[in-house]
Amino acid sequence: MKHFFITVLLAIFFVPAFSQVSIIPQPADITTGCCQYGIDKNVRIKSNLSKSDASFTEKYLKEELRRIGAMTGKGEIRRINIRVSESVGNGAHPDYYEIENTDGKSIDIAAVSPRAAFYAVQTMLQLFNDNGQACSASIKDYPRFPYRGLMIDCSRHVWDKEFLLKQIDAMARYKFTHLHLHLTDAGGWRVESIKYPQLTQKGAYRTASDWNTWWVDGTNRKYAEMPDGNGIAAKHNSPNSVPYGGYYTQDELREIVSYAAERHITVIPEIEMPGHSEEVIYALPHLSCEGKPYSSGEFCVGNEQTFEFLETILMEVMDIFPSEYIHIGGDETSRKSWETCEKCQQRMKEEGLSTTAELQSYLTERIERFLNSHGRKLMGWDEILEGYLAPNATVMSWRGTDGGLKASKMNHHVVMSPGGYCYLDAYQDAPATQPRAFGGYTPVERTYGFEPVPDEIRGTEYEKYIDGIQGNMWTEMIETPEHAEYMLWARALAIAEIGWSQKHDNYEDFRRRAIHATDNLYSRGYNAFRLSQEIGARKESKEKTMHEAVGMPVKYIAPYADVYKAAGEGSLTDGLSGDWAYGDGHWQGFITRKGFDIIVDMQEEKEIRDITVNFMQFAGPEIFAPANVEYYLSSDGENFEPVYQKTYEVSRNPDYFIRCEQWKGNKKARYVRACAKTGKYGGWIFTDEIIINNKRLP
Repeated sequence: MKHFFITVLLAIFFVPAFSQVSIIPQPADITTGCCQYGIDKNVRIKSNLSKSDASFTEKYLKEELRRIGAMTGKGEIRRINIRVSESVGNGAHPDYYEIENTDGKSIDIAAVSPRAAFYAVQTMLQLFNDNGQACSASIKDYPRFPYRGLMIDCSRHVWDKEFLLKQIDAMARYKFTHLHLHLTDAGGWRVESIKYPQLTQKGAYRTASDWNTWWVDGTNRKYAEMPDGNGIAAKHNSPNSVPYGGYYTQDELREIVSYAAERHITVIPEIEMPGHSEEVIYALPHLSCEGKPYSSGEFCVGNEQTFEFLETILMEVMDIFPSEYIHIGGDETSRKSWETCEKCQQRMKEEGLSTTAELQSYLTERIERFLNSHGRKLMGWDEILEGYLAPNATVMSWRGTDGGLKASKMNHHVVMSPGGYCYLDAYQDAPATQPRAFGGYTPVERTYGFEPVPDEIRGTEYEKYIDGIQGNMWTEMIETPEHAEYMLWARALAIAEIGWSQKHDNYEDFRRRAIHATDNLYSRGYNAFRLSQEIGARKESKEKTMHEAVGMPVKYIAPYADVYKAAGEGSLTDGLSGDWAYGDGHWQGFITRKGFDIIVDMQEEKEIRDITVNFMQFAGPEIFAPANVEYYLSSDGENFEPVYQKTYEVSRNPDYFIRCEQWKGNKKARYVRACAKTGKYGGWIFTDEIIINNKRLP
């Protein structure tokens, strides 16, 4: 009754102070008061945790309290009590905890488990403001999903141990559960192997760091021998070094795993198979269908040596990583070499397989049986659904949510990670102001708006198979630790809240808290994106453009691509301009040899004063501003007079821009034709609106 009375008083008198609390992720139930307390420098931390957990918690907590300036020596709070009991909250949730800080003398934490107690500590630390004072509070909290992850791509660019430990510290603060390390891919093999030293001697280094130079251009796409001949592991080169690369020793990886485990984070290794394995094929060419390096990126599934290799490597990996899951990738496998490989075709015949997709499923299922026999589970990207899904596999859905939806209906566990929301290698603000990114525009608000449970299964028996959410930072375009942190934080904060909080429907409140969090991270030495300085949406996209072609019919001489049709036939004259992202529903894409070629019928002859078309360049996804742009006018729709013509030398630099092609004049016409052609790279042409006689222009 006493606790209830205190909570009611706080709710009545102290609700306004809640606006000053900036906790991420948002707790399930929180009541705050106006009283503020510091921590006495001689604070006693008492718990019933095991000896090792108690020792770690006390050290960790005191270090963090000093860091935030809470232990002033004149604080009122002299005790922090941590009690762990399965009866807390009447077994409401395995990670349930409560915090009471209402009397100014102690902070009391009650938690179901040591992990829940650690989460409570993270929340408690965020109660302190910049002056080292904590407001009084009563909190009851538990997570929505058991899986809340981040993936860091260590293959395209390798990150040293200290960088990963630093990110684990931030992940712990925001209650992440899993760090997924993408350790192998064409960019380089990053795991020391005792059985196969060739993997690091030959596959851990390449001739250039810059991804466009090495991979996209392709003329220099070669691997390089280990530069010092003995491979002092994880002494990876700087981006300016040639050769570029590096790898982690097994001992270093064990240290990372142990450091994360102390903070209740599980490290999941990813060993790519059967595709994305160019570096392995270079080091061990007999594992490819062609039997030679630089031949393909896929293992030969018909070759029994492939399975000997994979099982041996996985044994080494499992010895390092105690994680329940081993991620095998499985994405973007071309399977072309299997179609003509005698061994693969023989394997298909023996196993009764009709497609190469089923041959990949054969490999996946066989690897799953191997992992299951050693007490582990298989996780893969949603391509593992193609062919047939291995019986116990967990699907990580990246190509939208359809794969996750399909897997959940098959009673398989799912982690949602759709690229349009959860890929952290996209631009997060006006691209021209940002460091290089791979593709797309994913601001914090878009990430925060993602809902992991599809409407179709909400409230059904299948909802329980959605285990959570993961943000993925691919690093093709990210070469430095500073750039990596900039891309991770602040969008990772949105991932954390989606995965933990019971609802996330108030972006403005989240943004307020995220600004405080990113500023705090920055003060701690993280190169976080300063959300408070965000430019935001493209100004042209914020309101309708009023011009005389709005609603006028458009004839497409060159058709738009159905996958990027925007609003279809009326999209280019609806008055709606696109934002920074080509996939936002307003930019229309063209990929034919004819390029972009349309005619607008103004319905009657009138004076044409101006014509404006914007074209996007986004070199990462092969979108290029056109090499040639032409405008024509006609009164009869058959005889067109040229009025505007520009030519350009197409380049991959800068990676992103929007180019405005504007003609001004004074000519009578009924029909307006706009044409654009691609340059030496081919690729896509994207435009969002053909603006004729803009009413805002003088």
